[in-house]
Amino acid sequence: MIGGEWGLLDLLPFIAVGFAAQMVDGALGMAFGVISSTLLISLGVPPASASASVHAVESFTTAASGLSHVFHRNVDWKLFARLMIPGVTGAVLGAYVLTQVHADAAKPFVLAYLCLMGIYLLWRGITHKPIEKKPKAVEPLGLVGGFLDAAGGGGWGPVVTSHLLIQGANPRKVIGTVNTAEFFVTVTISATFIATLGLKAFTIASIGLLIGGLTAAPFGAWMAKRIAASLLLKIVGGVLTVTSLVGIVAALW
Repeated sequence: MIGGEWGLLDLLPFIAVGFAAQMVDGALGMAFGVISSTLLISLGVPPASASASVHAVESFTTAASGLSHVFHRNVDWKLFARLMIPGVTGAVLGAYVLTQVHADAAKPFVLAYLCLMGIYLLWRGITHKPIEKKPKAVEPLGLVGGFLDAAGGGGWGPVVTSHLLIQGANPRKVIGTVNTAEFFVTVTISATFIATLGLKAFTIASIGLLIGGLTAAPFGAWMAKRIAASLLLKIVGGVLTVTSLVGIVAALW
């Protein structure tokens, strides 16, 4: 299925995964990279190639998703500017590190931390009404999120979205802004992978992920606009907790 002869039936599972992952990512600001990278690695694709393939696809899906969020007025442009430049810087560093060394040793610890953040957001969504505040710690989140996204095949959404929500930012604006800024991060990561690994890093699975992701991209922004803030906190917290726990089990297995 990965490389060699392939047909439409071989693409269908990846189309389904791309669609589901992008629906979640567009509505909640996270999970496309984590879900897609986990699938590719489980099928035997090397981590660097899996991350390269996913980010190549995300270069297109994040563009479609970002435009959809702009259309639905889900983007805070001041917050976008503060996230984008540090995110791109971290992405270059993370992509370079992944092509030179294995970053798997730190992955369980990062996932455990994100799991705790997910539990906190879930609890906050259940027990408290969101109180909106302007986030203060933004640039460091962009740098760390970009680095982890490149080095781990996913991480921009979970790191940046969760921490902005914890600081009290508006959930709808956070999700729309993080998704839109992600386009620039993923394009940077893809360009870095091409420069260091060449086009051989990209697999045929990318086509399936791309078809499914582009099909789902317009719907996520529409969902983020209409779901109540408290419910968004619960869903984000639940998805972050579950995906982090799955990642921890896979990393330690």
